[in-house]
Amino acid sequence: MFTNWEEKSKGLSVSKRLLWEYEPSEVDWFRMRHIVVTRIIERGRMEDFYAAIRLYGGMENFRQIIREVPFLTDRDMDFVCKIFDLKKDDLSCYTRKQLREKHLSF
Repeated sequence: MFTNWEEKSKGLSVSKRLLWEYEPSEVDWFRMRHIVVTRIIERGRMEDFYAAIRLYGGMENFRQIIREVPFLTDRDMDFVCKIFDLKKDDLSCYTRKQLREKHLSF
């Protein structure tokens, strides 16, 4: 789906509306990468995905950030697995959820 990200992302930036509670000039894009990517998955437009893929250095880096995101809904996990060719077991949020459920079932 994002095979042409390099062409599509030219001149784009992540929408400020996704980080409405932060002062734009104070956003540390690297330190906040999990927040940024989570917001894009939850509420972003195609342009936000393209911009973030470029911002974070390409598709593989973006996929790695997705793997590290601490929380996604089941629906969002299904979405990123399908679109970015990931397995749920690769997602930190999924393994954390499994551990929580296992711990709560005792």
